[in-house]
Amino acid sequence: MKFKSAKLITIIFLILFLGGCASFVKHLTTDRSKTEDSFPENRYFYFTESQILRKRGNTGLAIEYMRRAVDLDPESLFLKGELVSLYLQQKENEKALAIVEEIIKKDPENVGALIMFGRIKHSLKQTDDAKLAYEKIISDSPKQQNIYLLLGSLYIEEGNLVKAIAVFEKLTTNFPDFYLGYFYLGKIQGQKRNYTEAEKYFYKSIELKPDLDESRYELINLYKIQGKNEKIIQILNEILEKNPDNIRAALELGYYYKTNGIHQEAGKILNDLGRKSLSNFDIIINIIQLYLDKRDYNGTISIVEEMLKGAPEGSDLHHIAGLSFFSIKQEEKALEHFLKVKNDSRFYSDAAVHVSLIYQSKGMLNDAVAYIKNVIEKDPDNPEYQFYLGLFYEELEEFDNAMEVLLKAIEMKPDDARFHFRLGVVYDKGGNKEKTIEQMKTVIRIDPKNSNALNYLGYTYADRGENLDEAERLITEALKYKPDDGYITDSLGWVYFKKGDYAKAVELLEKATAIVVDDPVILEHLGDAYLKLNDREKALEAYKRSLKFKKEDRVIVINKMKEIIDKGR
Repeated sequence: MKFKSAKLITIIFLILFLGGCASFVKHLTTDRSKTEDSFPENRYFYFTESQILRKRGNTGLAIEYMRRAVDLDPESLFLKGELVSLYLQQKENEKALAIVEEIIKKDPENVGALIMFGRIKHSLKQTDDAKLAYEKIISDSPKQQNIYLLLGSLYIEEGNLVKAIAVFEKLTTNFPDFYLGYFYLGKIQGQKRNYTEAEKYFYKSIELKPDLDESRYELINLYKIQGKNEKIIQILNEILEKNPDNIRAALELGYYYKTNGIHQEAGKILNDLGRKSLSNFDIIINIIQLYLDKRDYNGTISIVEEMLKGAPEGSDLHHIAGLSFFSIKQEEKALEHFLKVKNDSRFYSDAAVHVSLIYQSKGMLNDAVAYIKNVIEKDPDNPEYQFYLGLFYEELEEFDNAMEVLLKAIEMKPDDARFHFRLGVVYDKGGNKEKTIEQMKTVIRIDPKNSNALNYLGYTYADRGENLDEAERLITEALKYKPDDGYITDSLGWVYFKKGDYAKAVELLEKATAIVVDDPVILEHLGDAYLKLNDREKALEAYKRSLKFKKEDRVIVINKMKEIIDKGR
């Protein structure tokens, strides 16, 4: 979109209008018994009603009232701006954009409209138009401080660091006392590995905004890359001197003391944090965000084990330790910690599930069942426990028991797609295909993009030789969400096989075997398709490969091979 150059007229879109129109509206009542035709044809009435509805959370109706206000005063750029704001709140970005473009067409120098235009275009990932709008504003009105941040961030997102630097340098020139310009220059230079320059900019940012720690943490990140542990410890001590209750700084300092062999100081800090964690959940949140979520499992273990010395009864800490050990496949240690999570902990349910899964992974299915049943006795209304008990019964091939507990889980939580999918699988294993189909349809109703259910239902139809067009549609839909899935590709190949299009079946089944090289069912399907094309040699080779991996129904494949060999004599 093109913009004419001229002096910009600033209009603020998102301000409270009610105070401005108070002299027009002294008293308003909202009588919902009135028909719409009885409402006054007054823009201020509809505007005020829209604001009330918005505050009540009824954005859809608020939009209708604001549209009425705009209809009554089509020249009001303010009312149009409010309508734009409502559309954006409802995530109707295209409708918002249409109004903004209309405003700009009438007033190409409207800064508020240009800002909104840029933000909408950014949200729609039409970044070239967004950049054009922001550059226009900066060119004609260089004192629009926040626009530099928006434009610079856009360039950072697309990896154009040269232009991002130019924008933030211009920001620091026009606003030399604005710390964020230096902060972003520091981040960019750090990204470019210009560590000396980055350090300089972060210190300038700290000089301008000494109470903000974000620049200090960015410096810490720089020093981590360079292995400057002494400087990291120095900055963390500075943060704690200002604010002794800073959890993040205390955790990081304890960690760095420990990794640098300063065990006494590390123990002092981390033991104290452990004790405080019993009453301060923010400490747990910080451990999760700083270490566990970043998959630094060894770092998490190092910190939490030290904290447990100060709070050996800390269920939350035991749970985090259990998760960390579980993630690095040290299941014995994970089990030890999970079993110490008390049943009044917010993490007890997750810990209990992990205990049962560890028993399962060790082949101790009866122990898994016994454990989870004991948990259910204490908390019978938790559907997750019923779900996992159903999984264990399924693996034990106790399908009636599995159905019973999965139905209980569904009764407690009827719209959980996982429960219906698993019940469908159990019905299938128990030989009840009709109920399997019913459950898979339910999963798709709850979650239309569930590729597993789409594939399962489609393959079930194909295997039964029924509803083949619907089977093709379902499996094609599943492939939209998992285009490189060998099992779904096999299903589609099997549909074409059942339809008699053996050439297309071979094409898809060869692709499936290239993705999943050792699946006996896919290889058997491929052998069947080759055989239909009278390519006995390839069929025999596919059956041999299938037999290599097949553990069940081997006789079926052996007989197919025998038939080929006998016919070749």
